[in-house]
Amino acid sequence: MRLDLLSSLNAERAARRAAIVVTNMGDGRQRLVRERDIGSDALADVLAAQLQAGKSARIESMGQEYFVELHVPAAVMVIAGAVHVSQILAPVARMLDYRVAIVDPRTAFATAERFPGIRLLAEWPDQAMPKLKLDRWTAFVALTHDPRIDDPALAAALAAGCFYVGALGSRKTHTERTKRLAASGLSADALARIHAPVGLAVGAATPGEIAIAIMAEITLRRRLGPEARP
Repeated sequence: MRLDLLSSLNAERAARRAAIVVTNMGDGRQRLVRERDIGSDALADVLAAQLQAGKSARIESMGQEYFVELHVPAAVMVIAGAVHVSQILAPVARMLDYRVAIVDPRTAFATAERFPGIRLLAEWPDQAMPKLKLDRWTAFVALTHDPRIDDPALAAALAAGCFYVGALGSRKTHTERTKRLAASGLSADALARIHAPVGLAVGAATPGEIAIAIMAEITLRRRLGPEARP
């Protein structure tokens, strides 16, 4: 790889922006396609599809063969609530290579004994969320049922453009939640992005089943996009 191309790639990595190295398998020429430039590239449709799928691949287009090498930021999961569901969801997310953080000011719940190896921020969301630098590579889940914790954390996740924003609770609970968030200034379009009740509708009942349903829905959105249906 050319030094100038490597330097540009490292700059995108440092800024947590996706980039794709496209190698022409016939003549060996390479180019870097930044995420913001995919739409104007000659291979736009193919590159967009590979980025969504999260896979590097050998492709053919217009009689040429290319290797498309993805460089995407590490996925992050932020959970509001050091609860029973979180005790299963957090390690499952780590096994899927997410960097996991839990926000909960209740120090009796947010303990290393309950969440070994997980980053814990035992602070209120207005203190904790700015430290996490949420972005479009982040999945956020609110699990406390406490509006003092969930509501400001949800607002921060929506403002940051997280690719997934979900909240635990019944439809009635979520209706009340959206009223509060709307009163605080959030738009109808922003509120429509919240997945609630959180997780795929698989009849989950136990904390473990709820955690798996949440992880499945996050995976669906991450790999197939916001309009995908189970």
